[in-house]
Amino acid sequence: MPALGCCVDAAVSPPPYAFAGWDSTLPAPPPTNTAAWSPAHSAMLYRVDGWGEPYFAVNSNGNVSVRPYGADTLAHQEIDLLKVVKKASDPKKSGGLGLQLPIVVRFPDVLKNRLESLQSCFDFAIQSQGYQAHYQGVYPVKCNQDKFVVEDIVKFGSGFRFGLEAGSKPELLLAMSSLCNGSPEALLVCNGFKDVEYISLALIARKLHLNTVIVLEQEEELDIVINVSKKLGVRPVIGLRAKLRTKHSGHFGSTSGEKGKFGLTTTQILRVIKKLQQYEMLDCLQLLHFHIGSQIPSTSLLADGVGEAAQVYCELVRLGACMRVIDIGGGLGIDYDGSKSQDSDISVGYSLQEYASAVVEAVRTVCDRKGVKHPVMCSESGRAIVSHHSILVFEAVSASSHDSNQISSHELQCFVERLTGEALADYRNFSAAAIRGEYDTCLLHAENLKQRCVDQFKEGSLEMEHLAAADGLCELVSKAIGVSDPIHTYHVNLSIFTSIPDFWGIGQLFPIIPIHRLDEKPSVRGILSDLTCDSDGKIDKFIGGESSLPLHKLEGPYYMGMFLGGAYEEALGGFHNLFGGPSVVRVSQSDGPHSFAVTRAMPGPSCGDVLRVMQHEPELMFQTLKHRVEEFADGDAGSIMALTNGIACSFNNMPYLAAADSCRLTAAVDGGNNVYYYCDDESFGSSGDSVVGVEEEQWSYCLA
Repeated sequence: MPALGCCVDAAVSPPPYAFAGWDSTLPAPPPTNTAAWSPAHSAMLYRVDGWGEPYFAVNSNGNVSVRPYGADTLAHQEIDLLKVVKKASDPKKSGGLGLQLPIVVRFPDVLKNRLESLQSCFDFAIQSQGYQAHYQGVYPVKCNQDKFVVEDIVKFGSGFRFGLEAGSKPELLLAMSSLCNGSPEALLVCNGFKDVEYISLALIARKLHLNTVIVLEQEEELDIVINVSKKLGVRPVIGLRAKLRTKHSGHFGSTSGEKGKFGLTTTQILRVIKKLQQYEMLDCLQLLHFHIGSQIPSTSLLADGVGEAAQVYCELVRLGACMRVIDIGGGLGIDYDGSKSQDSDISVGYSLQEYASAVVEAVRTVCDRKGVKHPVMCSESGRAIVSHHSILVFEAVSASSHDSNQISSHELQCFVERLTGEALADYRNFSAAAIRGEYDTCLLHAENLKQRCVDQFKEGSLEMEHLAAADGLCELVSKAIGVSDPIHTYHVNLSIFTSIPDFWGIGQLFPIIPIHRLDEKPSVRGILSDLTCDSDGKIDKFIGGESSLPLHKLEGPYYMGMFLGGAYEEALGGFHNLFGGPSVVRVSQSDGPHSFAVTRAMPGPSCGDVLRVMQHEPELMFQTLKHRVEEFADGDAGSIMALTNGIACSFNNMPYLAAADSCRLTAAVDGGNNVYYYCDDESFGSSGDSVVGVEEEQWSYCLA
């Protein structure tokens, strides 16, 4: 840093021309060898090979590619995610679908592969260990209640009796309807707190020949089951949820253990047994359910909890219950950061096969020791099933940093001339420290100078230009010393509260990376700031313990993806600032030229849709504004109609930012030089169209 010292004179105020050469005399950063950067470097930088295996990779074009069949995906079957986004978002006249970002891209092939992988891992563990019963899982619909997600799971899982789990009355209705098209052996597990109506629905499901099990979460629910089953003339199948002593200490283990939110204690279980005996219904008790907690970090903890539950199961058999199924609940974790760590809430230290083998071994060991017939094994692995199949894609629309503008010789001269008293003393001390090469002291005096300038500005004795010069001088010194904050803020067309609520609510981290330009070396680091008017609407923590993300400079559209977010995020998202959910496309692998086909596309909720959620009436709001236009707007009938149509279009468009070339309001000038806006016939309504012929209702008065 000798250049800093040679530019100043400690004895007097340095001539301003000396500072003009600072930028040119500072040591230049090492040149960026962009030619040496490859997609493989980006895959390593963003840990894609860790959290993305086996479904995501970086292809030779520098784009994220999706492997719909996991490890069995052939090279020509990989799907370029950027091409999917372009197909979805390009205008219809260019061959696209005209959808607005943000977009959730669903891959049902990945969903199918996850189901098959889970089943095959349990099948292998059962066969290799000589287990004498089968595995059949259920999907907890709370993870993602989307119609097509649930229907896909029922369809893909029908061959191996895959069922559904419901935790509320709407979820139960959803599950009942969906399982009408599933395997007759598929379980319909009814969890959650229950009232008479919930239990009546579950018993009606048994009348409809659905394999329904009512799991007791509270002891009091048994009385309702007994009374309602007698009235309906239905013999119920009952399960109970046990509160285990085993508990994991992470965030997701808060509902487990003796003091957990759900389940029955040992004493309560014994009372349930006694009451069922009194009513000659002990044969109805057939399932034991428990839940160690989500994101179980290790197989040792898993085996401990499953082993304890297996002991409870064997005791229920000893007490005369006709036990048939052990439901190990959820907990199969996702490696969100690719670290394969047992000491993290966002990672797990085991593979899918190791998980299944640990469960089977724990149950088999206890049952063999007790001489109890091996039960049918069930799990409720929602997060592990749906997380990978869904990708949230959004665009960075601008970027900013705290860098100050470079100060010119003239600006510096004016700045120095205005300095007096203590501010001038700070400047001279700063200069002297620079000459001596005492860079920490130099920075300290520069910051003192800046603060005195701020105080003078607040008092009204310093003009804005001189305050900016003080900022520029401090930034220049910081850069020269190497302590300047290089973090940029990338503004993204997204609502974190709506689309990534777990990050805001519980600090859940997801892999977030650019989905293209990965053959280029990132040149800046940044955090992400969303569209909402809320200071919490930012992402400043990333996987790997990073407080910023390597990014590329904005040069044209810059698309980013959040991965492994298929569970919970859509169900939990709210309407902060009245930003609704994203558009959705459903993409399947095909043998076409781009290896994919969009089988369904739906636009996100419009401004009118989200207003209705908050009890507003968009039609009446429009009429109010229409009358206001007619009363106060200048111009002829044509311009008034154009303004009215423009308002109508806004009600029907998504709340998110739209690209300038896709805006449906076009400026025009009438004969009197009055500027007004009209709705383009060709583009209007394109956000309301869906592929596969799903019609979106349009307001009758939206006429261009």
